[in-house]
Amino acid sequence: MAAPFEQAVGLLLACGEARGRVVVTGMGKSGIIAQKVAATLSSTGSPALFLHPAEAVHGDIGMLAPGDVVLALSASGETEELLRLLATIKRVGDALITFCCDTQSTLARASDVALDCGVGKQGVPEGEACGLAPTASTTAMLALGDALAIAVSLRKGFRAEDFARLHPGGRLGKQLAPVRELMHTGGRVPRVGLGTPMGEVIDEMTRKGLGMTVVLDESGQLAGVVSDGDLRRLLMAHGHNALTLCASDVMHREPHTIAGEELAVRAHAELEAHRITSLVVQSRNGEVEGVLHLHALWGTGLV
Repeated sequence: MAAPFEQAVGLLLACGEARGRVVVTGMGKSGIIAQKVAATLSSTGSPALFLHPAEAVHGDIGMLAPGDVVLALSASGETEELLRLLATIKRVGDALITFCCDTQSTLARASDVALDCGVGKQGVPEGEACGLAPTASTTAMLALGDALAIAVSLRKGFRAEDFARLHPGGRLGKQLAPVRELMHTGGRVPRVGLGTPMGEVIDEMTRKGLGMTVVLDESGQLAGVVSDGDLRRLLMAHGHNALTLCASDVMHREPHTIAGEELAVRAHAELEAHRITSLVVQSRNGEVEGVLHLHALWGTGLV
């Protein structure tokens, strides 16, 4: 089935490039699988919708437009409701892909690409788990639909960032959210200069409450960071004389940074690897865009 599968992938890719949609249809148990396949396609970057074949003949066929590809699921390939749609599908849609257990059925022979989801002898129900109800055949349809959706998404170069954009409400979407959406910005970012006295450094860190402050040089570029840990070590080493020093005497000169377009899950891995609570978010030209604190990741389920 490699050749027809590759042909089906090509049709769906061409459909996406032409801004068409994948219209998935099926009746009964196959219809339930069709709804799931449509959802998987949509969530992996291939706009899709489910068309109920019984409702289609009463007006819903109007949702089918030129440029769309129809994906029809039918174990027998002789489902009456689907066969009644064939003329319209062939006239309006760009292509018809079918999942059938019998590749010699009416529906399969009328399709541009017929993918075999047979689980026994063609057209014989003994391949089902109980010999009657659609079980093994619907499982095969589901696996085939998932394989098709994933193959298309890989060919499109669909990325984790794209997946996150389509799943903003779930925990997975939050974990794949860009750092830029979670970081502290503007006046919420603690900032001091190289020559800032330690008393003022401590005051800035206390007011902003992130357990650290960025240290900027004369041009406004990141020079280092001072953390709560640095303050503790400073007090242990210098005692009361610590307040006579300035930020440049104390700062860590190689701070851990991250780009704003990186994902939350990546940021969490960085925080864990270095056992720190904050990352400085830098732009490509080295400017400080913000600070990502561990607390910002609590709502993602990563912490």
